[in-house]
Amino acid sequence: MNSQLDLIAVGRVSVDLYGQQIGGRLEDVSTFIKAVGGCPANVAIGAARLGLKSALISRVGNEPMGRFVIEQLAREAVETRCVRIDSQRLTSLVLLGVRDQDSFPLIFYRENCADSALCEDDIDESFVASARAVLVTGTHFSIAEAAKAQRKAMKVARANGSKVILDIDYRPSLWGLGGHGAGESRYAPSANVTTVLQSVLPDCDLIAGTEEELHIAGGTEETLTALRRIRAVSNAIVVCKRGASGCIVFPARIPERLEDGLVASGMKVAVYNVLGAGDAFLAGFLRGYLRGESHETSARLGNACGAIAVSRLLCSSEFPTLTELNHYLGVGSVHQALREDDDLNHVHWVTTRRPAPTRLFALAVDDETPLERIAELQLLAVEAAERVAAGRDGFGVLLQGGCGVPALQRAARRNLWLARRVDRPDSRPLEFHAAPSLATHLNEWPMGVTVACRCRYHPDDPVLLRLAQERELVRLAAACRAQRRELLLEIVAGKAGELGEDTVARALSCIYAIGVRPDWWQLEPQPNAGAWQACADVIAARDPSCRGIVVGGQSASLEVLSRTVPLAAAQAMVRGFAVGGTIFATTAEGWLAGRIADEAAIEEMAARFRALVDLWDSARDARLDGLDRSRA
Repeated sequence: MNSQLDLIAVGRVSVDLYGQQIGGRLEDVSTFIKAVGGCPANVAIGAARLGLKSALISRVGNEPMGRFVIEQLAREAVETRCVRIDSQRLTSLVLLGVRDQDSFPLIFYRENCADSALCEDDIDESFVASARAVLVTGTHFSIAEAAKAQRKAMKVARANGSKVILDIDYRPSLWGLGGHGAGESRYAPSANVTTVLQSVLPDCDLIAGTEEELHIAGGTEETLTALRRIRAVSNAIVVCKRGASGCIVFPARIPERLEDGLVASGMKVAVYNVLGAGDAFLAGFLRGYLRGESHETSARLGNACGAIAVSRLLCSSEFPTLTELNHYLGVGSVHQALREDDDLNHVHWVTTRRPAPTRLFALAVDDETPLERIAELQLLAVEAAERVAAGRDGFGVLLQGGCGVPALQRAARRNLWLARRVDRPDSRPLEFHAAPSLATHLNEWPMGVTVACRCRYHPDDPVLLRLAQERELVRLAAACRAQRRELLLEIVAGKAGELGEDTVARALSCIYAIGVRPDWWQLEPQPNAGAWQACADVIAARDPSCRGIVVGGQSASLEVLSRTVPLAAAQAMVRGFAVGGTIFATTAEGWLAGRIADEAAIEEMAARFRALVDLWDSARDARLDGLDRSRA
C-alpha cells in the first residue's frame, strides 16, 4: 500500500477557551485565550508538529470559530479536506480553567454541535484508505451516527491493512453522566459505556488510556483485571498513561504485576495544566509507533511530549514540535517548571511562529509627520505599497505607533506584511507609547502585526543609561512572546555615539546577552561589507533562527541608500529594507501643503519604493533567497 498519510484522526474538534487567570474559580475568570481542542484534533496537530502527515475528519460550523479551526489546522499542516462545513450547527466550544494542581474546571458546550453530527457519509473511503493509521476516540461512540462513522473508518482501515488506534478519551459528561457541571470528571462507572467500548476493542491495533479509562473499558476498577478483560477480547498493544509516572506498555500477555509491563518513567516536571497532556503523549507515542520505533522509544517520546504539554496552559498550540522535542531530550532542562526555560520556549516559538517571507520590503511611515494628518498619509502609503507589491509576498508597511489604526486595518485586509512601532520617537532612554501598561496596549492590536521598536543604543553608553535601555527591551520582548507577536528591533547606534566597523555588532551582542532575541533586526546602513558581516556573524552565533536583518536608515538619502543597498544585498542575513523618509518625505511635504492630490502622492511614493526594490533586485543574488528569477 502506498500511503499518502501517516494518520487520520476522526471525531471531536472544538475551540477551547482557556481562562488566563490562574488559581481562581472559573466563575471569576475575566479573560480567555483560544486554541483548537478536542482529543482527535489535538493528536492530529501534535502528530503533524512531530513530522507525521496527519489529517482530521470532523465537522465545524459555518461561522468564525469554524473558520478559525480550519485555518489553524491548515497552518499546522493538518489535512482538512474532510473537515466538513456544517451550515446547520455551531462549532463546539469548551471553557477551561486552572484552579490548582488538582482542579481544572471545564464546561463543554456541545449541544447539537457540528462535530456531533458526524455520520457515515462523512467518511471518504479512498481518503481513509490512503492512511497508515486511523485514530478513533471513545467519546464519539456515545453518539449513534458518529459511532457508525467511526466504525466505518475502522472497517475501511482494516480492509486496507492500516492500523486502528483507539484513544479511550473518557469524558463521563459527554456520555450523559453527571450533568453539564461534571466536565472536569474523568471517571464514572457505567455498564453501558463498557459494553460499547468492548465492542470496539477487538478491531484495534493500539489502545491508549489512563488507568481510569482502562477501568471503564474493562468494566472494573482494578487495573490488572481491567487489562486482562481487554486482552481477552483484543490483541492490541495497550498503553497505560500514568501522568507524572510515565506509562506502561503491554504489547502481549498481561503480567502478574503492572510493573512487569514495559515501564517508561515520566519526566520530573512541575504541573501547570494537565488538560490535553494525554493527547500530546499519544502524538509523541505515535511518532515512534508509526515510524517503526521500539515501544521503549515510542514511550520515551510520548512521555517527553506529555511533560512539555503539562507544563503549559494551552493544548494543541503549545504542544512541542520535533525540533523542540529533540532539544528537550538531548539537552534537558534545569527547570522543573518547563514554562520558565527560556531556551526551550525560544525553540518552541521559532518552530511554531507563522512562516516569514524570504525577503522583506517595507514602506515605513513612522516619523514625526504632524499627527493631525499622519493617519491620512499612512492610508496613502498603504495604497502605494500595495501597488508595488502587486499581490507578491514580502511587501509591507511599518506604521507609527501613536496612530494609524485605519491604515493598519487596511493593510491587514490587503495581505501586506504589517508592523507598528511602540517606542516614543527619539526617546533615550527608551520609552513606549503605552507606558506603563505595554502588554495591555499590545493586547488591542490585531494578531499578526509585528511589534517594531527603534532604540538609540550604543554599546559604549554610560552604564546607567545602558541598563535603563536594556530593562525596557527585556520588558518589550517578554510582552511580545507572551502574546505570540514577532518583534522587529531597530538599533540606531550612529546617532548615539561614534560608529565604527564593529559598533553595531557589539550592540547586538549586548542585547543577546540580556536574553532578548528579536525575530527581525533593523539596522542603519553600515560603512562596509565587513561591518555587515560582523553583524551577521553575531546573529548566526546567538540565534540561528532569526528571520534576518532589514536595512533601515529613516533619514538616509537616496544617494546613501544607492551605495549601501548593494553592500547589504550581498549579505545572506540581510533580507531587504524598511525605509520611509527617503520615499515619502518630499511627497508628504507637498501633500500637506496642498500642492499635490492623493493620487499623485500615491504614485510618487510608489515610484520611489519601486525604484528601491529594483535597486535591491539588481544587486541581490537570487540564490541567497532560494529564488529562481528565470522562472519569474
